[in-house]
Amino acid sequence: MQRIVSVTMILLGMFTAASTLAADEVKIKALLITGDDVPSHNWKEIAAATREALESTGRFEVRVSEAPSILESKPTLDDYGVIVFTLYNRNLPPISAEAQKNLLDFVKGGKGFYVQHLASASFKDWEEFGKLCGRHWVMGKSGHGPRSVFRSKVADREHPITRGIDDFDVDDELYAKLQGDEEIHVLVTADSDWSGHTEPLVFTRPYGKGRVVQNAFGHDAKAILNPAVRQLVARGVEWAATGKVAP
Repeated sequence: MQRIVSVTMILLGMFTAASTLAADEVKIKALLITGDDVPSHNWKEIAAATREALESTGRFEVRVSEAPSILESKPTLDDYGVIVFTLYNRNLPPISAEAQKNLLDFVKGGKGFYVQHLASASFKDWEEFGKLCGRHWVMGKSGHGPRSVFRSKVADREHPITRGIDDFDVDDELYAKLQGDEEIHVLVTADSDWSGHTEPLVFTRPYGKGRVVQNAFGHDAKAILNPAVRQLVARGVEWAATGKVAP
């Protein structure tokens, strides 16, 4: 009897270890690129809050890079399922042609790109980056009113990113007049007093075989860790990486 119990315990231990290993293996590997922004955005705080929103779900393994030049290494990118982009290169130089090609090929090949808040304003002279984002912030054209609490409305309640999320209030900047005319699928909107229009704040778009998600929320950690926004961050990154959101 003791021998049977011992063998059973050994097998149980092996099964538990294998299950734990399998859980680790299926984690989504995300590359979070940060490292520059306007003075009113504490990019270190924003990156930390975004990382926390992802890792707290147990679904992600996140690497943070403070240099967009990491995009020059295709072998490095091949290791990830999604790029999470929270950087606005205000002071950093444009990325190289090789880095540009690697980023576009990464998404076209079937992987994900998630861009957040002012990050869509990056690389203003690179036209294809704006198309990749679907809509992008253009200095002198895009804008927002004073930061305030505003009502956000879920436009598509059946999409995996927004399913089960109700309309919500958030203390943030309400981005308006993002530029571009690429086809996008709008998930969350809000009515802007500044522009006088209903503005798309979370939306998706296909790019080649890959998926792009833009989330215009995220002025600071307080905004990112709003319960609804926190879900949108995690679900948006997961959907960009895999095309689905696990229950």
